[in-house]
Amino acid sequence: MVHVTRVEHFNAAHKLWNEKWSAEKNKEVFGKCANENYHGHNYELHVTVKGNMHEDTGFVINAKELGEIMKVQVVDVVDHCNLNMDVPFMKGKFTSAENFAVAIWNLLEAEIEKHGAQIHCVKLIETQRIYVEYFGDNG
Repeated sequence: MVHVTRVEHFNAAHKLWNEKWSAEKNKEVFGKCANENYHGHNYELHVTVKGNMHEDTGFVINAKELGEIMKVQVVDVVDHCNLNMDVPFMKGKFTSAENFAVAIWNLLEAEIEKHGAQIHCVKLIETQRIYVEYFGDNG
């Protein structure tokens, strides 16, 4: 089994806010991330797929095709958008990096499988100091 990782970048804004809490509690728990007017990140998205190499190409998946899947399913949808307000697959979800990574996995899984590979990991880097890795429900 071979693992292949593709990296893409995008910019997006969001606000961490729990509607069940007071403004004071939100600010206490989320700090600057509870900014009333949102805040942004320069995200880096790593998607790792796994599988056997195809005899005809030596590829697990064509990296160009993986990049196109990531671009169409994620980057084009979220780049320069507000995750809380503009992104259909995040509607009604808390926009933590953890939830965002799981939602990205769910978007990509079937498309990657159509290309004969399995998604192994979604790594979403939110800042230089914080990133999330999601390995699916079994990881």
